[in-house]
Amino acid sequence: MGIPVILDTDIGFDVDDVWALVFLLQCPELDVKLITTSTGDTVYRARMVAKILEIAGREDIPIGIGLPLDSMAETHASWLGDYPLADYAGKVFRDGVGALCETIVASEEMVSLICIGPLPNVAAALAREPEIVNNARFVGMHGSIRRGYLGSPKPMREYNVKQYAHSCQAVFAAPWEKVITPLDTCGTVVLKDERFARVLEAAQANEITAIVADNHLQWFEAVRDWPVLQDVDPLRQSSVLYDTVAIYLAFSTDFLAMEMLPIVVTADGKTLIDETGEPVSCAMEWKDKDAFLDLLVERLVNA
Repeated sequence: MGIPVILDTDIGFDVDDVWALVFLLQCPELDVKLITTSTGDTVYRARMVAKILEIAGREDIPIGIGLPLDSMAETHASWLGDYPLADYAGKVFRDGVGALCETIVASEEMVSLICIGPLPNVAAALAREPEIVNNARFVGMHGSIRRGYLGSPKPMREYNVKQYAHSCQAVFAAPWEKVITPLDTCGTVVLKDERFARVLEAAQANEITAIVADNHLQWFEAVRDWPVLQDVDPLRQSSVLYDTVAIYLAFSTDFLAMEMLPIVVTADGKTLIDETGEPVSCAMEWKDKDAFLDLLVERLVNA
């Protein structure tokens, strides 16, 4: 079996969570024990997860409904339709935080907790069961250290951190192993041209690949007014696939240059190098981004 993992996701807003989940399901290196949904309408997000797992034939994976905080646009409503959570044949835990704690505590091996959204669920889990740090490591798509969005040379307040900075502070201060892909590396991951065309082509005959392609195209229609997407042709390239890098980091760092840095999360959502911070293994540069993109495409088209 692979490395036991839990995925905590805010799937259903930015489409990169869909790409990341399908990539995760196609990684034999990883053994998915639980998927929890984070922030917003967490039942809507759980329905997204359930429909994807059903199509992928992975109803063995339990779903945990996380803390319902704030309100956000349901940008995948077109693809999701009226799919009812009650149709999911697998287990659904109404207390997702409790399920997260129990899964970690019960595991015979160290669990990699992959987090690709804001962190209220994880902060709540740490408050409820502090001992989970002894049997889990944190792997996240969080922060902006030396570069910002779209390769900007100026660090920025990254979304997953700033939305609930106090939760991120608790997670980064906890005494467990921490591995992150900040915007420095994940912020430039885009599939274009031949690579992207392969995904669209494979989706014609493969229903798992079609999960990604269909969500991509319908999501673009829903968010076409986003300024950052005005010059993007959805038939020629993906959006930025931030979260896929966190999935990769759960089983390998081969394509990335890692730095152990003391990171402090500020109250307004900055991630700063500060000697008072806890050590965090940060993916700061790509050694071979082309190799990662090729791996991502191979996993998606051979689902």
